[in-house]
Amino acid sequence: MLRKILKWTGGIIAVLITGVLIFYFIMHIMVKNSRDKIYSVEVRMFDIPSDSASIADGAHIYATRGCGDCHGADLGGKKFLDEGPIGTIYGTNLTRGKGGRPADYTDRDWLLALRHGIRKDGKPLLVMPSYEYYKMTDADLGSLIAYLKSATPRDNETAAPSLGPLGTVLSGIGQLPLIPAEKIDHAWRPGAPVAKGPTAEYGQYLSMSCTGCHKPNLKGGESPIPGGVFVRDITPSGNVGKWSEKEFIAVLRTGNTPDGRALKNDDMPWQMTSQYSDEELTALYRYLKTL
Repeated sequence: MLRKILKWTGGIIAVLITGVLIFYFIMHIMVKNSRDKIYSVEVRMFDIPSDSASIADGAHIYATRGCGDCHGADLGGKKFLDEGPIGTIYGTNLTRGKGGRPADYTDRDWLLALRHGIRKDGKPLLVMPSYEYYKMTDADLGSLIAYLKSATPRDNETAAPSLGPLGTVLSGIGQLPLIPAEKIDHAWRPGAPVAKGPTAEYGQYLSMSCTGCHKPNLKGGESPIPGGVFVRDITPSGNVGKWSEKEFIAVLRTGNTPDGRALKNDDMPWQMTSQYSDEELTALYRYLKTL
């Protein structure tokens, strides 16, 4: 009887192991195919400025869109994910230094990356949240590219992305936003730009940067980062409905909430939002209050 039980137990374990291996193999193939896909998109070109005012605007956009969290304050690249079985991923060097943008990197290549989430060779960028940036106005996107092109060269050769078994599975089931190009409407064309000012309309434009974590409806949910904390609702049904405009601005400037909580920057990047202008924070608050 014992031998029969052990035989059945061994058979069940073998079936389970085989099932896990088959599942992982399917996930691996799916992710590999997604990473190797060649995209053919129409890149709408426009003139990229080079004047000092545009470069300054671009520096502000870089600081307030979270670019430095992955690419570093000096644009030289850095490791931003190192989670064992999930994988290791670096933000690349964006400068013209060693390991950065090659000499033949063109304005089209910048637009291809930022608006479409696609590399120079047509394959998708990994993790780069282009879906948060592709609806930026030509003026803002042009200023950002002007700043990136003007950056002081930094020598830093970052390693290629390394996706672990858990990262492969999470990506395969859609729980890790690995391929930004899959989330972008590549046929999108900008309409008339919204005038800058402390208005709900301008706040809606700025809120694009919030959608990566707080979801397109801004009601929050599971973190896009494996193991991250639950992302809060920032519509009036959440804390925004309880906070005054002054309190909202203070939270995004200091990371301290009216009820005495100190936000961790890893969970809510208040060190980034602290660099927003008063006009931008006011506009964002006024938009969120309309939802």
